[in-house]
Amino acid sequence: MPIPRTQGLVARSLLRDDAYRAIRDAIVDGTLAPGERLSDPELVAWLGISRTPIREALARLEQSGLVQTKPGRFTIVSPLDHRETRSAQLVAAAMHELAVREAVPLMSDHELAAMRKANERFAQALRDNDVDAALQADDDFHEVAVVASANPMLRAVLEQVTPMLRRIERVQFSSLSGRSSVAMHERIITLAAAGDAEAAGLAARENWQTLEPLLAMESERDQ
Repeated sequence: MPIPRTQGLVARSLLRDDAYRAIRDAIVDGTLAPGERLSDPELVAWLGISRTPIREALARLEQSGLVQTKPGRFTIVSPLDHRETRSAQLVAAAMHELAVREAVPLMSDHELAAMRKANERFAQALRDNDVDAALQADDDFHEVAVVASANPMLRAVLEQVTPMLRRIERVQFSSLSGRSSVAMHERIITLAAAGDAEAAGLAARENWQTLEPLLAMESERDQ
């Protein structure tokens, strides 16, 4: 497996959640490619931590669909499964719709301002062709409603399905197709500011449904 150049980057006090994020991000950005074998010794050398939190992180990544394990044989980065990714996309769209519906009646000017600022950073990142910054700004935008909804089950479900969507989101935000999300975010903000929870929720669902054409294209390409 290819090892990132910055070995020992993570402190030895790294918890399994940090190991999970580090390996997840390497999978999402393509450093660890689909089908790549994951070696415990190399992961230990890269992260600078013991095997136990790494194995715990890999187990969590397997639950998220990013890793496949055959006990005693191998652990690999999961190939992009279009059926599973579409299932994750449908669940994410429904959860974000619910988050916005529940959040709108509870939102203050502070939350609306946070959404506007995140969307401004998102638009700038797209103009700069900075996919990592675009993903972070998009996360920050949608996170406002998830937090405001005060529904812990929403977060739990989204943490389960979102990692599987990251690879297809990178494709979206590195192409012109991602530009439409800026206007869709603005519509969500406008409807939320007007107190229209139902319409804002539907707009959030539509935003996540923009991944569908990319999923179809990727599926056709692999056939």
